Amino acid sequence: MNKQPIVIWQIHDDKPGHRNQLRGLTNALAELVPVAQHSIRAPRRRSCLRALFAKRFGPGDELPAPDLIVGAGHATHLAVLAAQRAFGGKTIVLMKPSLPTALFDLCIVPEHDGVPSSASVVTTRGVLNVIRPTTSKEKHTGLLLIGGPSAAHDWSDDSMLDQVVAIADGDPSMRWQLTTSRRTPATLLPSLRRRGLINVELVPHQQTTNDWLPQQLARASQVWVSEDSVSMVYESLTSGAAVGLLEVRSKKQGRVAAGVESLVQQKLVTRFSDWPPGTRLLAPAEQLDEARRCARLVCERLLSRPPVERAG
Repeated sequence: MNKQPIVIWQIHDDKPGHRNQLRGLTNALAELVPVAQHSIRAPRRRSCLRALFAKRFGPGDELPAPDLIVGAGHATHLAVLAAQRAFGGKTIVLMKPSLPTALFDLCIVPEHDGVPSSASVVTTRGVLNVIRPTTSKEKHTGLLLIGGPSAAHDWSDDSMLDQVVAIADGDPSMRWQLTTSRRTPATLLPSLRRRGLINVELVPHQQTTNDWLPQQLARASQVWVSEDSVSMVYESLTSGAAVGLLEVRSKKQGRVAAGVESLVQQKLVTRFSDWPPGTRLLAPAEQLDEARRCARLVCERLLSRPPVERAG
């Protein structure tokens, strides 16, 4: 069997969410085949256009030729094509591309982006992420993941507080960690502290690191996520936890909201209003692991070697 690593160029725009998606796919590929990964910041659009016509891509001059060139974010698409024209390799873009999908070897696109599946388009439930499923859950450990007001959602501290209190009081044997996001109103945590919930530890997002959430999701058997935080809903599902939705009033019904509603209908998550108080959340009807599924499809469609399950 060919043991040479697959050379992957990750082309990014330095946005944390896009880099997280790239790591999710690359990490999943590394579980199936040996990989050597290289991270490249996408040049400016004008530089990419010049590179495309000149068949030169300066950021790759000192790197081994790529087998896969993967980009996430609209600012990376021209760079992906310029890199391929100069050095070869197969191209992959994550999320709906700003250019025709036929220009890329594979597009991995969330269902809510509305791009139909085809030979070159794979649709996913949510965006890819770095979370890995785990089965060694701690029965009495839970997480409460709180977002905040957004373009698509209103916000009410009182409504969120009432839901958190009901969950904490419903099962005193559970030990909860509650963390916030950059969007969480500054008034929420002081109000929670005044409630005196003895089984809820408050962890402001400023006190967390990049590794904190993956580490806690690996342990937690129960996770409640405010439904405005769509990416964390999918991360929580991927972890293998039972997931509940803390309800936040929507301003509009878009594709992302429809995707969350689909999760409810598929019995992958439970809305707070559907939850019998004091009971444990039901485990999801199926395990979600979109990064691994897409990694296998990449091996089958774009690489010359079959995927092999690798330990560690």
